[in-house]
Amino acid sequence: MRAVIATDFDTEPELAELPVAEPGPGEVLVRLEAAGVNPFDWKVVDGALRGVVEHAFPLVLGSDGAGVVERVGPGVTGLAAGDRVFGQFMDVERGRGSYAEFALAPAEGKLALLPTTLPFDLAAALPTAGAGAHDFVAATEVAAGQIVLVNGASGGVGQAAVQVAAAKGADVIATTDPATAAYLREIGATEIVDFTEAPTVDQVLAAHPDGIDAVVDLVSGPADTGRVADVLRPGGTIVSANGAVDVDAIAERGLHGANLYAKATPETLAALAEAVAGGELKVRIDFKAPLERAPAALERSRAGNSRGKTVLTMQENTVDA
Repeated sequence: MRAVIATDFDTEPELAELPVAEPGPGEVLVRLEAAGVNPFDWKVVDGALRGVVEHAFPLVLGSDGAGVVERVGPGVTGLAAGDRVFGQFMDVERGRGSYAEFALAPAEGKLALLPTTLPFDLAAALPTAGAGAHDFVAATEVAAGQIVLVNGASGGVGQAAVQVAAAKGADVIATTDPATAAYLREIGATEIVDFTEAPTVDQVLAAHPDGIDAVVDLVSGPADTGRVADVLRPGGTIVSANGAVDVDAIAERGLHGANLYAKATPETLAALAEAVAGGELKVRIDFKAPLERAPAALERSRAGNSRGKTVLTMQENTVDA
């Protein structure tokens, strides 16, 4: 099978031919139709989990994917060959990922059934971005009438977070550049902060001198989150997707802080699929490419050029969108 692999940390991803593995006990083999690209995919190559877990090289890159169950391993009862599924496939300890024509995954805990009304490319774009947005907004406990800042709203997670927060009745401030501003208003943002004009914190405080209730921070590093938290009123909450919040320091300021990572449970995946199929959650795919162009897609993500989700398809000669 064709797969995009890393042969070690800090190496260039490359297209390779690998054998198709057989599913073991409790596993399913999925013939993938599409794979979603996330910043964490290239961060793994950079060593984001180095020293945290063992890595098996060559490592097939990618977490998110959607396809059809090809075979099931011993003891699998919840899924069968022919089922449409989507979810997260990354398992660095076993060298597994979703940038491949076939991928193994546990039959329980990582995958959900995919409605026939939802195409594979949209499903592949959902797991990490959708689950992350769901979990990050939930952790803020923002409610109707409150104000939440989505810092880094132009990407896939940010766009989903804007919609999730707006669905709760919150007033959403979205940071972006001018290219995505109109779309963010369309999907629920009530205010836009153009970070190319002036510092985000200064703009938010100028509009809301008494502070706001919550921040979902998708972009700041440890050196910047303390300043971003300045927009919060007493008792407010900041949630970081980058592990950047100093929880104790934030607590000393009378604020709440949390560092969270996307956990795409089957229940969350099923709810996301239902929301997309029903038109309640929009997924914007701004770049689509065939599997062999995965290295270029990763570089595009690394450069910060994504204004939505990037999806790889297993069909050759896919036209970029």
